[in-house]
Formats: sequence, structure tokens, C-alpha cells
Amino acid sequence: MHPQWVKSSYSGNGGGSCVEWAPAHAPSGTIPVRDSKRPTGPVLRLSTAAFTDLVSALKGGTLNAAPGTLSPSGV
Repeated sequence: MHPQWVKSSYSGNGGGSCVEWAPAHAPSGTIPVRDSKRPTGPVLRLSTAAFTDLVSALKGGTLNAAPGTLSPSGV
């Protein structure tokens, strides 16, 4: 199955932290994630559990998302 990419609602329209994911792949147990500025670049494949944990951590503020990095808050 060829991924149908969806831009994260948190990416904004300013061309900043642009993350895309392919939700149609969720039933397979793996969710592809990529940088929309590099559509031919690498794709990170996360388990659905890992993707859910990542989104929850970002929404809950337990991770700081800066361009090019993800690091635990307070570290």
C-alpha cells in the first residue's frame, strides 16, 4: 500500500516543523511518519502504540518539540 500522507495539525502553515503521517496504515500495526519538507527522505515507522505514546507526550507537554529534535522536558 502506498502511503496517503496527512500533515499534522500542529505543523502550521509557516513551513516550520512539518510532520506528516499515513493514518491508513494504522490497521497494519505500523504508522509511517516523515518530514514533509523532505518527501523523498527517510520514513520513520512507529508501532501504533509508540505513535499514540508520542502524540500523547507531545500534547501533554512531556516532550519539547524543536526543529530537528525531540527531547524530554526538563533535561
